[in-house]
Amino acid sequence: MFNLKTITFDQIKTSSIALEFDELIPDEIYSWTEADFAKYQVPIGNSRFPITDFFDITVEGEADGADDVKMILNGDLNRVKYIGCKMSGGDIVCNSSVDLHVGAEMSGGSILVKGDAAAHAGREMSGGYLEIEGNTKEFTGASYIGEWRGMTGGQIVVGGNAGKQCGECLTGGRIHVKGDCDILAGIHMTKGIIEIDGNVNRWPGGQMKNGNIVIHGFLGRLLEGFVLDGVVVDPEVDGVTFEGKYIKYTGDIGLNGKGNLYLDAEANKEKLATYGELDDEYTSIREYRNL
Repeated sequence: MFNLKTITFDQIKTSSIALEFDELIPDEIYSWTEADFAKYQVPIGNSRFPITDFFDITVEGEADGADDVKMILNGDLNRVKYIGCKMSGGDIVCNSSVDLHVGAEMSGGSILVKGDAAAHAGREMSGGYLEIEGNTKEFTGASYIGEWRGMTGGQIVVGGNAGKQCGECLTGGRIHVKGDCDILAGIHMTKGIIEIDGNVNRWPGGQMKNGNIVIHGFLGRLLEGFVLDGVVVDPEVDGVTFEGKYIKYTGDIGLNGKGNLYLDAEANKEKLATYGELDDEYTSIREYRNL
């Protein structure tokens, strides 16, 4: 993307109560000047305060729409939430860790977080690209509390570890966790793919009806609603080929689910009697759970 307008936020001071940035997305501010920002008051709790109390804002260039905008946020953003919420275009670069709901409900554009992200990163996003170089807390790419549809499209990349219920209610899109993942990844998912490079604590794919989970590391515990399907070589999952041997399970059979769970056979080879071969002992779900 060729950005014609760069809007830089240089932090002056922090706030003990989180600033809410959901109104400050490329879709809304692509035509703003520095004078417009000087008049804007940012929500903080149940009040509003001038954004210029917290950031020096520099505007360079012109834009015809959201896709022409690049926002750069500098400083300590740990108490800034809703960054990029509902954005449909443009680029946002956060040079810090960020608070809740970064990239929530975004449908396009890209967000790069050069740090960690609090809970609900990429919540219910339908498109675009969200990359978090550090760790994320719970509910990455998930639904909001009380909702049954999480991420439906787009891509999330987590460079570190992800907290519990990553990809909860996933109905599309792709999540790639390059580190470890906590419990219940992909719970209630119906479509899409979750790829985890590291280890998984336990219980991925609980009550999943469809979709794919690929785990390259060690899985601590599997739910009993998954049926051993066999060992597959170089499986193709959603158009992507994963090289090597994988132990494949399907489930969750408690919901007549047809989801697929792939475990790297080398990382989980004690679950096979001999590497690359199945043994009757391990076709029993209950025996597997006791390993």
